[in-house]
Amino acid sequence: MPEGTEFILALHFHFDKIIFMKSLILVSIISITAVFKTIAQNNSDVIVGRWLSADKTIEVEIYKCGNEYNGKIIWLDDSNDKSRPMNTRIDKHNPNPDLRTRKLIGLVVLDHLVYNKEQKDWEGGKIYNPHAGKQLDAKAWLTNNGYLEVRGFIGVEFLGKDLSFKKVL
Repeated sequence: MPEGTEFILALHFHFDKIIFMKSLILVSIISITAVFKTIAQNNSDVIVGRWLSADKTIEVEIYKCGNEYNGKIIWLDDSNDKSRPMNTRIDKHNPNPDLRTRKLIGLVVLDHLVYNKEQKDWEGGKIYNPHAGKQLDAKAWLTNNGYLEVRGFIGVEFLGKDLSFKKVL
């Protein structure tokens, strides 16, 4: 072998190794980023859990049933009328007389929400307002500050009313 050839071969091998390692690191970073992005975008279950209303008067537990999300009342602020503790309050405004004796604790008030991964929201659901005995169309989404916004509306979404909830840890 001519003089210096071993050095050039060693140097070439060293550079090939560096290029391979850099390529491997780049591919790994791209793959990990894609996985986390996919998880973040498709994490429809992020709303599962307990949520306290912004005015701290109601806590709802959202759970998954098949591909739909539902929510039930698990706590009510009963400080406005201590003679009627939360576990005794009933669905007295329900338009169906047969349902007026249902307890509010455990009552499903949000149902049939389905995650739309393109819009990154939950749509097609219903929300029940036990104070008025009315059921409305519903959609929900997460805000940048971690609040769950639930909009109840009749037909026209932008005319609806939003409720804000903060996740209970």
